[in-house]
Amino acid sequence: MKNILFPAAVLLFSLASSAQSVSKSWVPDLGNGSYKNPVINADYSDPDVCRAGNDFYLVSSSFNAAPGLPILHSKDLVNWTIIGHALKRQPPFEHFSKPRHGNGVWAPSIRYHGGEFYIYYPDPDFGIYMIKAKNAAGPWSDPVMVKEGKGLIDPCPLWDDDGSVYLVHAWAGSRAGIKSILTLNRMNKEGSAVTDEGVLVFDGHNAHPTLEGPKLYKRNGYYYIFAPAGGVSTGWQLVLRSKNIYGPYEEKIVMDQGKSPVNGPHQGAWVEMPDNSQWFLHFQDKGAYGRVVHLQPMQWVNNWPVIGTDKDGDGKGEPVLTYKKPLAGEKKSTPQESDEFEGNALGLQWQWQANPKATWSMTYPARGFLRLFSAQLPDSFRNSWDVPNILMQKFPADSFTITTKCSFSPNPSLEGERTGLIILGASYASLSLVKNGTNLQLVYASCKNADKGNKEEQQVLTNIQGNTCWFRVRVSPGAICHFAYSTDGNTFINAGTPFTAEPGRWVGAKAGIFCTRAEKINDSGFADYDWFRIE
Repeated sequence: MKNILFPAAVLLFSLASSAQSVSKSWVPDLGNGSYKNPVINADYSDPDVCRAGNDFYLVSSSFNAAPGLPILHSKDLVNWTIIGHALKRQPPFEHFSKPRHGNGVWAPSIRYHGGEFYIYYPDPDFGIYMIKAKNAAGPWSDPVMVKEGKGLIDPCPLWDDDGSVYLVHAWAGSRAGIKSILTLNRMNKEGSAVTDEGVLVFDGHNAHPTLEGPKLYKRNGYYYIFAPAGGVSTGWQLVLRSKNIYGPYEEKIVMDQGKSPVNGPHQGAWVEMPDNSQWFLHFQDKGAYGRVVHLQPMQWVNNWPVIGTDKDGDGKGEPVLTYKKPLAGEKKSTPQESDEFEGNALGLQWQWQANPKATWSMTYPARGFLRLFSAQLPDSFRNSWDVPNILMQKFPADSFTITTKCSFSPNPSLEGERTGLIILGASYASLSLVKNGTNLQLVYASCKNADKGNKEEQQVLTNIQGNTCWFRVRVSPGAICHFAYSTDGNTFINAGTPFTAEPGRWVGAKAGIFCTRAEKINDSGFADYDWFRIE
């Protein structure tokens, strides 16, 4: 794909463009045969992992972001790279043409069966979908509705030894009016539709409130459901087992925070290495930094899993911070961050706030930059929380610095066109260039509780000469953001007051770039971004 010309192509990110150097902000591989947690220090919420041969593939929640369902690949469970997205645009397409914060793709599952990859993902407002592919990098099939309804979340399939196919899922009380229970359905042999009304297989109300995120497995004649309970940031990892898939199920807490600093620890995936060693990936909620991915050693004791390190031998582990790598010798790799904008497609780390339009951006490989065209603000606009055409990526570490170079060419006859760098969550701050008459003004803006519809506060810092500006934000521990700018690329001047980033709705804060206008016009201005670098 040479450039981005229409909606499908807007989201057709090439693998060639994803090549990058190892992160300059967080590398879990210690280079001495060990690793440190988190193995992905970025917001990959509700991770699930499957193995195909000697390769592992991870998928996570993506909510309203597009493209959705990011696919990451690893050989050793420590070094991960993004290889694609399973959901290029989110259905219903018109519904997700505007930001639907916290809605969309909730916790998915990924499985490799019969030479194909399957992803089951829930949209809590519509139902459970299935997509599949021969290659995990895509292309993926169009979503098929497996089970329609509100409040159906966290689905996971199981192909049984006798050819039966099952689907387990949890419930979102906000939509369904019930929660903390798990339901099991039969499916057709294609795994494309449920064939019964479903039965209740476990009730967590008494001892395991907010039970969710079930993952269904079979081993040594037992059916296992791995499911977290107790809340995202305060809970524990529960495992259920039974000789009958319908139960009754025995229950055991197999991991909690213990004396570690890893709160939660929340839902994830059991995987087995080719050497038969056992591992478990899960997430930790770190507020503004999102839900980051940890890797734990696991072992089976008396047909129960023990996850992490079990210091007192009671069968309940706690998370490790460092450990020996599952597989030695793999080259260091990390999810993509910086982007030089030199290829035919964007890096795979980028996502929009809604299903994109072709007119929002185009790569310009002949010139080596990304062009953002100013898009008209929505009629419902209150602040940047409502803007769909913000191109963003996840925070990659606790401390990092972003610098990007921008040349702005607004339409001479239009007032108020604007482009810049933003840190966006429920509250946000940005640094931007705004056309005001014949001037380009440098504006620092912030908005507290943007998700509540509050008005943005703006501070005009200066007028700039020419049309090129370097934007920078330095994020320090505690998600404190310090903005700065430069007109020569060398000397940076602090801008505004320090801003403490906040999570969005079920997601961490994100960093991104944008280009907007208030009025309709037949020839918008544009901003050319030369590069976007994270260090």
